Amino acid sequence: MKKLTVNLEKLKKIRKSKMTLKEISTSLGYQSPNGYYYLESGRSKFTADTLAQVSIILNVPLIDLFCEVEDHERTDKINI
Repeated sequence: MKKLTVNLEKLKKIRKSKMTLKEISTSLGYQSPNGYYYLESGRSKFTADTLAQVSIILNVPLIDLFCEVEDHERTDKINI
């Protein structure tokens, strides 16, 4: 069975091509870059609202931030 997950590697690559960690953190209202870093690194989970804001800030379709993985597959991607 496949499930849809946030593709953290792709998200980081897109973000790095457009803005710094500090810039996106500020755009999302974080006091420091750590708040967003924890999301992008998989240490914390994205809320649907935050992921939608990220797609708007980065000007990419929300669906482009996801990928399908096998349910049993363990990767550096997270579920939301």
